[in-house]
Amino acid sequence: MATFQVAVADPESGRTYQFEVDGQDANRFIGREIGDEVDGGAVGLDGYTVEITGGSDDAGRPMRGDVDGSDLKEVLLEGGAGFNPERDGERKRVTVRGKEVSESAAQLNVSIAERGDESVESLLGEGDDEDGGDDE
Repeated sequence: MATFQVAVADPESGRTYQFEVDGQDANRFIGREIGDEVDGGAVGLDGYTVEITGGSDDAGRPMRGDVDGSDLKEVLLEGGAGFNPERDGERKRVTVRGKEVSESAAQLNVSIAERGDESVESLLGEGDDEDGGDDE
């Protein structure tokens, strides 16, 4: 059974909310790809729609939207998720995950695509927190 962390970004407020998702809610993400939209009820946002924007596996290898499947692949990168070049023209062969969500995912990044009737803070129960949430 799949279990992973989901980081939900709210583009309007600029805040990010962390959830651990397992069971039936996690199965809503399995088989989907980066860019696909999923019902927000999986992360406690009933009436909302969230878009998968990325993720990583338990070893920290990022998912890339330009790599098909869910398996590990070695790709030659010039930049983007998985490699940050230090000089112009630098390339590197890096192991990354494909764009399909599988049980090997440890973290998923999602963004709110369509809003529901209620506010995000009221649905997540963080509306009465003075300092704005879980600052570390």
